[in-house]
Amino acid sequence: RPTIVVRMMAEADVRTIMRHPLVMIGSDAIVTRGKPHPRTWGTFPRVLGRYAREAGLLSLAEAVRKMTSFPAQKFGLWDRGLVRPGMAADLVVFDAATVLDRATPEEPEQPPIGMRHVLVNGAFAVRDGQYTGVRAGRVLRT
Repeated sequence: RPTIVVRMMAEADVRTIMRHPLVMIGSDAIVTRGKPHPRTWGTFPRVLGRYAREAGLLSLAEAVRKMTSFPAQKFGLWDRGLVRPGMAADLVVFDAATVLDRATPEEPEQPPIGMRHVLVNGAFAVRDGQYTGVRAGRVLRT
């Protein structure tokens, strides 16, 4: 299954777009074997580390909102995107001081720095920085 990495957006444009209040952050990465696009592993830690912390383009809280509650509400996923009773337990525990992507086109499957735990539907997918093999996710239809 061939995939390609296309570079067609100027970094200045990405930075301008990311700051807009109506922009949500997501990834259209295709999970595949071999050499997937770096955004498969790096989209969210890149935003948190490079754009929020290092560049100061948006606050950490706003970056998290653009990745979680904002898209969940936009797509009608009413049990997702917030931490409160009755919601799905999709959580990421990360170190705001160190979180950063490491994925590159040459080495795309590099796990990020500073992402300690990932819970999907309340089950650890990543625990203490290590993939657990647990696959608790499910397809969500709107």
